[in-house]
Formats: sequence, C-alpha cells, structure tokens
Amino acid sequence: MNESSYSIIMLVVLMVVFYFLLIRPENKRKKKAQEMRESIKKGDTITTIGGIVGRVVMVNQDTLVIETSEDRVRMEITKWAISTTGVQASDQPANDKKKKKDEESPVVEKAVPVEEKPAEEEKKD
Repeated sequence: MNESSYSIIMLVVLMVVFYFLLIRPENKRKKKAQEMRESIKKGDTITTIGGIVGRVVMVNQDTLVIETSEDRVRMEITKWAISTTGVQASDQPANDKKKKKDEESPVVEKAVPVEEKPAEEEKKD
C-alpha cells in the first residue's frame, strides 16, 4: 500500500465514525421529536421550548391552541415549538429548591397582636 491509498482509507474511516457518532443519533432524535409532535391530540398536556405549560384544546396542521391556566387563557403556538408532552420536570429535586429558598431568604418574625381585655372584665377585678 502506498501513502495515498492509506490516506483515502483513513478519510473513509473518519467519515464512517462521524456518521455513527454524530449524524445518525441526531437524525434519530429529530425523527422521534417529529413523531411526538404529530401524535399530540386534544386534552394532552405539553411544554413549549419557552417553558409554557398548557393543555391542548385544538389541533391544526401546523399549529396548536393551548389553555395555559384556570382562567382559560388560550394561546396558538406552532408545533415545532413543543419541547415535550407532559410537564417537564427540572433537574433539581423539590426538596433542594425549598432548602435553597429558605437559606437565601432572611427570616422575618411576624408581630403577634396582643389581645386586650374587654372593659367589663376590667371593672370586675
């Protein structure tokens, strides 16, 4: 083997490695996301890429209409803006969030009102 054929073989091996490590997994993720977006139906809960959580009330070809709260606020969003179905959980457990919040906020003592005796009881004493 000469040096030029060795270089061509190494280039082909490098292309195959790139395909299996980068291109193929990305195509699988895109296909899975597209299938998830196409399978959304009325009543599903979704999370958008912006973090908005809502319940689907109408499905169109390229858009969805969601309700975001009990006040029946409706928003129309495009299907490509959907991140996940369901409510997306954060990476940090709820207990850790509560501890951090307690540590960061200063402790404020609340004033307790003092009950006063009615005037009639004072006269009896």
